[in-house]
Parts: sequence; C-alpha cells; structure tokens
Amino acid sequence: MKTFLYIYIVLFSFVSFGQKKDSIPLSEKYILIKVGDTLMIDLDEVKLLPKTKFKVREDVNYYYWFRKKVFKAYPFAILAAKRLDTLNSRLTRIKSKRKKKKYIKVVQRYLEGEFTNQLKSMTRTEGRVLLKLIHRQTGKTTFSQIKELKSGWNAFWYNTTANLFKLSLKKEYNPLFNNEDFLIEDVLQRAFIQERLVEKQSRLPINIDRMYALNKGYVNLEVYKKMFSKMRKKRSK
Repeated sequence: MKTFLYIYIVLFSFVSFGQKKDSIPLSEKYILIKVGDTLMIDLDEVKLLPKTKFKVREDVNYYYWFRKKVFKAYPFAILAAKRLDTLNSRLTRIKSKRKKKKYIKVVQRYLEGEFTNQLKSMTRTEGRVLLKLIHRQTGKTTFSQIKELKSGWNAFWYNTTANLFKLSLKKEYNPLFNNEDFLIEDVLQRAFIQERLVEKQSRLPINIDRMYALNKGYVNLEVYKKMFSKMRKKRSK
C-alpha cells in the first residue's frame, strides 16, 4: 500500500472575539501533496465576528425582533439605491431642464407605484431603519436626495415616508457612534456571512473593526425595552 503524505498550509489570524471583527487570509493556496503529485486549490477569505454579548437573557428576544426589522428594510434600500443610480445616470445625459423635470415626474409616478404600498406596510422602526440604509447604500441622506432632485422625488418621500413615520429625513448612518446604526450594521454583517442577505457594498466608509472594538461585543437594546414597556402600560389602561 502506498503511503500518502498530506501537508496543509493554512494561515490563521488570532482574533479577540470581545473586541473586533477580523478575517483569516485564506486567499492563500491550500496545498495537497501526494507522492509525485501536487494539487493547488484557491480558498476564499473567511470573515469572523465577535460573539454577541447580551447584558441579560431577555435581550436576545429584542435583538431578534430588531433583526426582523432590518431584514425587511434592507431589500427596499437596495432597490431604492438601484433606482436612484439609474435616475441620476439618465439625468446627467439630459441637457434640457424642461426634459429633466418631465423625466423626474415620470420616475415619480413609477416609484410611487412601486414603493408606496410597501412603505405603508412598514412600522415606524422599519421606516427609520430604511432611511438609514438608504444613506448607507447611496452615500446620501434622503434629505440630500430631495434637495438635489426636488419636484417629484420631494413629494414622494415627504408624502409616503416622512409624514407617514414622522421621521427626520436628515438622519445620517453612523454605526461607529450611533447605537441603532451599530445594531443595523451588526445584523447586516452576520446576515452576509450566513448568506441570509446578499451583500451590496456600502457607499459610506465603515470601519467594521473599529465599530466592534468600540462596542466590545455588547449590544444595547434599552431603547426598545423601554418602548415595549410603554406600549404594555398603554394596553393595560
């Protein structure tokens, strides 16, 4: 019987799970050596995230509740970003101001038909997450989009989003220093790794390592616990 010799060369990055996300540079070659033969296999990079830490056991329920909100809003943000890219690209090719206004009105009617009913089915939390994700995916707040495009886009967002959810269209996405934004980004990063959501590159620079280092793996869900507490008190009256 022939003797087989297997040599596995793998580079490991040691990760402090309580501090930050890191990656194992597995883009190196995986080498399988058989007597008289060598097989080279490319390996993809593997991302590692710190283990989520909860202050109390019940926080897990609030985290998964919030995760559902992100999962619902994310596809709409991706679609909105795609439509905006198409709109902006076509507008740059239209020289006439009159034709630009006419085109924006056409797009407005299309967007209202595509988004309005779905947006109205969202809760206030989902609407807020959506506005943050639109900033993430386009690099501009909804308010900035309105300021640039005016007319039809203005009416669409104010009528179906701001008035509906009573939210500020100027809110920016900052997962490093805003707790809710950190939760959104944490949900997204884990969903990308688990292939539960298809990753679309953020237009904003997001330092994932620093984000996790600042939060040290802990998630803060106090605002949602208070929100549900108020809701329960109202129902009990």
